[in-house]
Amino acid sequence: MTTKSRQALRQYDLTELPDPPKPIDAMKERPHIARADQTLRSHFRSLPGTLVSGEGYLCLEASDARRSPHPDCLVAFGLSIPPDVIESVAGYVINEIGQPPDFVLEVASPSTGVRDYTTKRDDYAQLGVREYWRFDHSGGRWHDAALAGDLLVGDVYQPIPVEEGSDGVTRGYSVALGLELHWEDHTLRFWDPIKQEYLPDLVEALEALAAAENRAAAAASRAANAEARAAAAEEELRRLRESLGGQLPA
Repeated sequence: MTTKSRQALRQYDLTELPDPPKPIDAMKERPHIARADQTLRSHFRSLPGTLVSGEGYLCLEASDARRSPHPDCLVAFGLSIPPDVIESVAGYVINEIGQPPDFVLEVASPSTGVRDYTTKRDDYAQLGVREYWRFDHSGGRWHDAALAGDLLVGDVYQPIPVEEGSDGVTRGYSVALGLELHWEDHTLRFWDPIKQEYLPDLVEALEALAAAENRAAAAASRAANAEARAAAAEEELRRLRESLGGQLPA
């Protein structure tokens, strides 16, 4: 950690937490975690005081860290501490930051799936997490459902309505995010009900960038070929004029 980062921790009185252990099958869930993280970071990047993070400890006190869950993705709004400072401590200590996260997401894996919808559900309720969502890319093999969400009412979670449409998409609405979560073809997507479109994710953004670059390169190649053909025609015309002793009109 840099000197500047340590000064920030002292300024905001934050505790630097240890890195949490990785589950043995983390590679199964990692692509889905990364996709959700990057999608939400991009969507909320211009909203001040908003943290999108994950895979660090979430606890009430720093001393509780090693006994606490480490969610795959969390979102907190209206923070008084700069989000980048919070991310630098490898965790989220509620009593130091001053508020619990508004949203937590867990992605299913064989080693963590059952805990996600049992003990972790109780843990997040006790920590005051406003919404707790679970996504199982296997369709419900490791979680109790392909997609499920809970809203904290008092100190108890109440299930958020999740329905499967005739299009085969399972969807539920997150009040905290203002977005719908969709389970579609083993992938978690975020739908903007105002714009009536999916949030672009990193994979799609990279694919769009690559396609745009390919189109630009093709256009440049066509322009270069056209310029070369025009130059060749001009050179041929010059040679003809010279061979005819300037008898061709200019």
